[in-house]
Amino acid sequence: MSAPPDLYGKRPTDRMWSFAARAISAYEVMTRLLRSEPPVRPVLGLSMKLVVRKTKAEADDVVSLAMSKEDWSPLPTWQPGCHLDLRLPSGIERQYSLCGDPEDRWTYRIAVRRLGAGSQEVHSLREGDVVTVRGPRNAFPFIEVPRYLFIAGGIGITPILPMVKAAQGKDWHLVYCGRNRASMPFLDEIAELDPARVWIRPDTEFGIPVSGKELLTWALPNTHVYCCGPPPMIAGIRVDRTTGLHYERFSPPPIIDGRPFEVELRRTGIILQVPADRTALDVIRDAVPAVPYSCRQGFCGTCSTKVLGGDEMRICVARGHGRIVLDM
Repeated sequence: MSAPPDLYGKRPTDRMWSFAARAISAYEVMTRLLRSEPPVRPVLGLSMKLVVRKTKAEADDVVSLAMSKEDWSPLPTWQPGCHLDLRLPSGIERQYSLCGDPEDRWTYRIAVRRLGAGSQEVHSLREGDVVTVRGPRNAFPFIEVPRYLFIAGGIGITPILPMVKAAQGKDWHLVYCGRNRASMPFLDEIAELDPARVWIRPDTEFGIPVSGKELLTWALPNTHVYCCGPPPMIAGIRVDRTTGLHYERFSPPPIIDGRPFEVELRRTGIILQVPADRTALDVIRDAVPAVPYSCRQGFCGTCSTKVLGGDEMRICVARGHGRIVLDM
């Protein structure tokens, strides 16, 4: 923007005019920004109805489900390590890792081993059935590092598999454990990876691992270890690896030397007894099924709840003395 010419066609060079011109230009830019529409951002964590499009037996007692929206519209984006909260037709809610392709915007894939009531119901689902999901959410984030070692035990391959595929072209190795090959899902997809970087380690061929050190053979000092599997396997690895370790359990950590206490839900006035062998989350879910939670390991923060007269409490693992009054 420049000053208008005078009657002789000359343009003034007055400093005040230059300042005013810059101010006017800045005002015009700001006005355009204020008038513009804000960027559209996906809203995550809301419930969605998804249709089961395909079921597939991936191993003994393991089935995978491919799900999409009824109109095949795009799904919220996700990253390796994300999971879904799956609400089944019976009302049971369980968490399952996404194990498909993050680039596929139309389909979510999970895989479930038949264990308890929730997994039994998942195995009974058929193509065309409708389930409710919430998410994706990430309690097991995958970060960019120079070198990876992935360790999976059984169904723990589900969050690890997308990570391994995302690490292609980098320095990585995979150790995959299980009872036997027939019980280990996705061996066909893993067979497509570089065999020099993969160790398929069923117990029937190598014996049960006696320590975490054996599974950490490829873990150099600058390696980040991503591990998912049964608690004993993770516990063994934690003994021998204290830095650069990222892990996720598919069951909550065991309660050791637990003591009973009371939880009062102030908003409803309900008082609940938490026995020594159960967590506050487990007991609260019996009374308030919709209470939010995710990892059940104490680090994701989803279940953090305000303690009246105190700080927050992660009700999936934290314990109290006497009576704890929660703002819920």
